[in-house]
Amino acid sequence: MNDEKRYWLDERRNVKKVLLALYIVCGVLLLLDLFYHKHVHYPFEGWFGFYGIYGFVACVILVLLAKELRKLVSRSEDYYDR
Repeated sequence: MNDEKRYWLDERRNVKKVLLALYIVCGVLLLLDLFYHKHVHYPFEGWFGFYGIYGFVACVILVLLAKELRKLVSRSEDYYDR
């Protein structure tokens, strides 16, 4: 007998629905970039999808830098038990 509680994201089809909704929202937001006027300081800020691409690249760089920083600042596993 399995009395373990099930949550709605435990089912694969619900996860696929959430991902599909996320992709649709991202696509709509990217398309909306065509329909509003941007007050830019530099010409490249006016490019289509610039802020989305910039944010994605910045996030990837932050994750990669954090992985390298972890090697620099991490302590040994028994640091507090010595």
